[in-house]
Amino acid sequence: MNDSFEEILKEFLIRHDLTQTAFALALNIHQSQVSEWLKGKAKPGYDMLKRIAQAYGVSADYFLGLTDSEKPL
Repeated sequence: MNDSFEEILKEFLIRHDLTQTAFALALNIHQSQVSEWLKGKAKPGYDMLKRIAQAYGVSADYFLGLTDSEKPL
């Protein structure tokens, strides 16, 4: 539960068999932005984190490392 955003995102992509490109397309962003997140060079802002959570039906707390569960409360 103490994982960084990039570790959480990497595991999420693997678990859901998503490529960086597919993830980016679902959010209407460039794949390079996802790459920057995975490298730890950038992190999504509040609005983007909200879009990610809504697009995948996942709790934002999961991506923040506050819970191990992807399920919204």
